Amino acid sequence: MARRPLPRILTGGSASITRGRAFARTAAGGATDVLHPLITIVRGLRLLAGAGRRRWAATPGDRRGHVLFLVAACVLGVALLPYGFLLAAVSLMGAAAWRGRDRAPAVKGPGEAEAARLRSLYEALVPHFSAADDPGPLFAHGGDWEKAFGTSFAFDGNGRLTRLEVSYPAYVADGDPALRARVEQVLDAKAGRGREYHFAWDEENNRLLMTVLDPLPDTIAAQRFVAAPGETVLGFTDDGSVRRTVPVRDGDGTRDAAPVLWRTGTRSTEPHLLAVGHPGSGTTTLLRSLALQALQHGDLLVVEGGGSGGYGFLNGRDGVLAVECGLSGALATLEWAAHETQRRLIAADRARQAGHPEPEDIRRPLWILLDRPSALGHLAAAEGRPEPQELLQVPLRHGRAAGVTVVVAEQFDSLDTLSEAVLRHTRARAVLGPATREQAEAVLGVPPHTTPVPEVPPGRGYARLGAGPVLRLQVPATPDPYDEATGEAHRQAVLGLLPGAADPAGRAAEGDGREPAPGRTGPLVAAPATAEG
Repeated sequence: MARRPLPRILTGGSASITRGRAFARTAAGGATDVLHPLITIVRGLRLLAGAGRRRWAATPGDRRGHVLFLVAACVLGVALLPYGFLLAAVSLMGAAAWRGRDRAPAVKGPGEAEAARLRSLYEALVPHFSAADDPGPLFAHGGDWEKAFGTSFAFDGNGRLTRLEVSYPAYVADGDPALRARVEQVLDAKAGRGREYHFAWDEENNRLLMTVLDPLPDTIAAQRFVAAPGETVLGFTDDGSVRRTVPVRDGDGTRDAAPVLWRTGTRSTEPHLLAVGHPGSGTTTLLRSLALQALQHGDLLVVEGGGSGGYGFLNGRDGVLAVECGLSGALATLEWAAHETQRRLIAADRARQAGHPEPEDIRRPLWILLDRPSALGHLAAAEGRPEPQELLQVPLRHGRAAGVTVVVAEQFDSLDTLSEAVLRHTRARAVLGPATREQAEAVLGVPPHTTPVPEVPPGRGYARLGAGPVLRLQVPATPDPYDEATGEAHRQAVLGLLPGAADPAGRAAEGDGREPAPGRTGPLVAAPATAEG
């Protein structure tokens, strides 16, 4: 069968169609330039009309009559003036032109130094985002960085990157933690070290967004936080990372901050906490902050293995059962805590079987703070005595049902000395101080989405509650009030949160027949209790 020739318009008319399209585009551009003032005035009139409608809708019904009377008076005044309507029309057109003007800022491209920085960053990413068999590579040596970065970047006043969005090919294994770590390390090195970057991987759209995070403020001191019973403020994080804010005193003013809330008690899924850091990282500060908050509704046991004496201000306070630094006292205290946990479980079980509410003495939470148990473990091994961490198995395993909360603080160099029970049952984790990504991942279970910085103030780090996300953390400043280096403002802030009096005269006055405060428990001076109660 012979082929039929194509219509002439499809064979010889392509050139005329192309010229027609070019002529149409030129005419449309010229018309837009000519009619630009009219378009601006029409846009302004539309905006003014919309503002007038919104203002009329927001006017209460009982005041609309007054508004109509005022408008009618203005129209009458304009009508009585010579050339009144002409002046009113000119004024309206001028207001519409001003309101409808194009306010979009002119798009400015990067300067020479900024373009060179982007070019260097592009070349550094080529080995990670390219493949040898890619026919049209997005990343190639000597390629166009604008295709990968576009205009999604921002620089600060010093010419350093503050925001960058990278588009990468679909074949990149963006779910591989090793690849992510290498790419983030390259971006951290090329964009400028010494800052904390946040990386958001969008695997669905093959995009990586890098933003520079502002340092968390470290000016929030110890104070009463707005929290319900069973909620403890570990510290504060970035705005938007959590759904809740609390009012805090920051310096001389008050502002809303985003807290990292840790829920304890019988309904908690992370009843125990492990805090790890280097010396001077702020783990003791975190424990002091938790101790001051725990004394509002519970009792406290403190076992300090480091021997720094940072908890001496708690001695003799109402609700503080013991503050032990020696091995013998620590073993006796932890043994009592194990028996007390068993006693609470037995008492609660008997009350439920009898159909009665739980007794008051087991409703009050009991907190066990253990700072540096590895030091006590070395002493116990040298003297042939039991390991203190073995006595924590019962409070760790049954603490949630008994209302017992255990907080353990240890250093990175002694992390391998922690027992299996401590590592298994402390599902709330905190890493403070300068730490590498590997160290943070070993404690938190997953690597943080930011690049750790080498120098941070005490109490700065990361927190993760159970299987939740990793949050940046800044612990409230809670120094030892008896330390000479502590400022007067922080000293008074900590002392003002302590319950009761700690001076010997006040303790001697307790023998005058006055009853202690309801729900308060005196210092632990008796022998360890038995499980039968």
